[in-house]
Amino acid sequence: MKVLQVFDEVNLAALPAVAESIVARVTQNVLLFYGDMGVGKTTLIKEICRALQVEDAVSSPTYSLVNEYVSPRLGPVYHFDLYRLEDETEAYAFGLEDYLDSGHWCLMEWPEKIRNLLPPHFTKIELELLPSGKRKLTLSTTDHE
Repeated sequence: MKVLQVFDEVNLAALPAVAESIVARVTQNVLLFYGDMGVGKTTLIKEICRALQVEDAVSSPTYSLVNEYVSPRLGPVYHFDLYRLEDETEAYAFGLEDYLDSGHWCLMEWPEKIRNLLPPHFTKIELELLPSGKRKLTLSTTDHE
């Protein structure tokens, strides 16, 4: 993994600019979001969707596992929440491979649930809650730029 950028002391007001920066910086359209429950993964994904010009309401697909949004400029954007998966075979059941092979943006919460199914190239976004209440975001990639 190669660290692309670290965003320190991110607050809610800074998220739109951070999301724009992430979208401009990444070269992979598969983004994996790591962090504890409640750290702000879905909130960041909402802002990234806004940066991708998604017009749909963005919400966590906790029970449906995947939500599909539409960007008039980019087409489908897929948002996964894999928290409730019991094992990787469930990911096959809902067609995860088809989504990942689609070439469209895939934004995935709890990717550690499907560690063995992850594509070889992706962008990793780690979110960490700081004592100040702000977040630290570390953006890494499997790309070899």
